[in-house]
Amino acid sequence: MSQNIILTTGIYDLIKDHVRRKKVTIQEEELLLNQLKHATQVLRKNLPEDIVSINKRVTYKDHFNDVEKTILLVGPEKVKVSKNRISVLSDEGIAMVGYKEGDIVEWPAKKGNLKLEILKVEEVA
Repeated sequence: MSQNIILTTGIYDLIKDHVRRKKVTIQEEELLLNQLKHATQVLRKNLPEDIVSINKRVTYKDHFNDVEKTILLVGPEKVKVSKNRISVLSDEGIAMVGYKEGDIVEWPAKKGNLKLEILKVEEVA
């Protein structure tokens, strides 16, 4: 995993609010607060292309299920699971946001531990 995640200020604020509202487990809260403390905040236009963020198409491998999946990461109000539009605040979204292509993220999600390898990150027009 990368040392520090890179987030836009909007995503940073969204995650901080999500934690403040106690929408995560105690274990996730500790990890998220530590990540946010060390995160690099950038303007959307300065976000590197290979960083997982909102409106990015992400292909990842779930190492526990040995399944590859491609999703579009969206804001909570634009979720459409049938079209693989997954919220940035979902278990997978919150685990991967801010990481880059090639990273392997281990995350203590509500529905069970995740081990996700970020294979590809694409900008969506």
